[in-house]
Amino acid sequence: MSLLEKIKAIYQQDRFATKVTGVELVAVGKNYAKTKLVITPEHRNVVGQVMGGAIFTVADFAFAVASNIGAPETISVDSHIVFLNGAKGDTLYAEAECVKAGRRSCTFLIHVTDNLNTKVAQMTMIGMRVSDHYIIDPAECDFD
Repeated sequence: MSLLEKIKAIYQQDRFATKVTGVELVAVGKNYAKTKLVITPEHRNVVGQVMGGAIFTVADFAFAVASNIGAPETISVDSHIVFLNGAKGDTLYAEAECVKAGRRSCTFLIHVTDNLNTKVAQMTMIGMRVSDHYIIDPAECDFD
């Protein structure tokens, strides 16, 4: 089983993102994750735009995975999202990249785009390492 497959299996337990919203994990790396959401009518608000909560969820899920791969258990403690444009395509992508990985905290920048490369949102998330437990053991993370 590949690392991506193993992480997908673990994060299926994040039922709101994966089951209710439909977010999928498509790529992982050291301090990195990419997620995707195929937009359905259920993701749209009354004016036909993708709901802010759906955009937030695809970004939050990317952060959750990226911040916990080979790192102590991490939760978000602060987030800031800027909605830039309405999605023009039919699929959202969120890419989370670490800009600072500390012993007790971390900061990630998450870019949300659609399949037409529309810049939909940008999010900054700060995470806190809450235990010495690892969801994904560092020994299993061979990114070289």
